[in-house]
Amino acid sequence: MNDAESIVELIPRLRRYARALAGDRPAADDLVQDTLERAWSKLHLYRRGTDLRAWLFTVMHNVYVNQRRAARPSSPLDEEMPELAQPGREIDALVLRDLDAAIRRLPPDQREVLLLVALEDMSYSEAADALEIPIGTVMSRLARAREKLRAMLSGLPAGSGTQLKIVK
Repeated sequence: MNDAESIVELIPRLRRYARALAGDRPAADDLVQDTLERAWSKLHLYRRGTDLRAWLFTVMHNVYVNQRRAARPSSPLDEEMPELAQPGREIDALVLRDLDAAIRRLPPDQREVLLLVALEDMSYSEAADALEIPIGTVMSRLARAREKLRAMLSGLPAGSGTQLKIVK
């Protein structure tokens, strides 16, 4: 399989991550398109034999960060629910809506780590490589994101749930 075919197979995963990062479909589609355009023009920089998925997620992360830095006006987030494989019960839809809203309220650095590890099923090491940060930073951002989500979903103020313990 060549690089182009491999990239095409990864588009659904890129779209899912972009949707979670950007918040709405049009912005996510733009992010995927910008990512694929950048990846295609920089394909000569990809080292064969390494993880293409991690490389593409790194490209997407960098494109996303650059777009945020450019401070272009963004469209308001739509409150549209992600598509479910099966129609859920009303309670499930409400829980999913609350979870989606809570994830969107996380700081971007924590949200990125959470989405890569939880949604994209990347290992800590893969997420660290994709975001170009140390693995310890991935672990601390993930712990903080999980704690904030617990607090938001339980209605408690941040930091009132379980506290992280210092291990010596």
